[in-house]
Amino acid sequence: MFVFKYFAALSKGKMVLWCYLCWYMVTVYLCFDPSPAIWLNSVGISAVIGTALMLSVANPAGVKPDRWQTRRLYMMPFCVSSFSALIKGHGYILVFPSNLNQLTLSVAACVGFLAFVAATKMLVPLRPQ
Repeated sequence: MFVFKYFAALSKGKMVLWCYLCWYMVTVYLCFDPSPAIWLNSVGISAVIGTALMLSVANPAGVKPDRWQTRRLYMMPFCVSSFSALIKGHGYILVFPSNLNQLTLSVAACVGFLAFVAATKMLVPLRPQ
């Protein structure tokens, strides 16, 4: 039930971040490359940039960011660097695949996720009644 309450309470900004993840996952599925170099480089970039991002949001009062924020700050550089490596040579224009089937699948993943969130927001009460 916690999962449904989480999605029912999602802000618009976090819905956008989840759509980014949907887009990324479709790209990984369609363009997967098992080369260890891609994934190890992405882990290294994630460690360096994630740590810099953690330092940039450090609170002087010593309040630590929540665990989800920490995960996002490390996961985003990993996703960006691996996405960049995976789309190389696949005809992407910016972040959009030139292949219409790939583009349709990526958009459908985001739309499907947003439909799930909308349904969850309608069906799951956020406050006890």
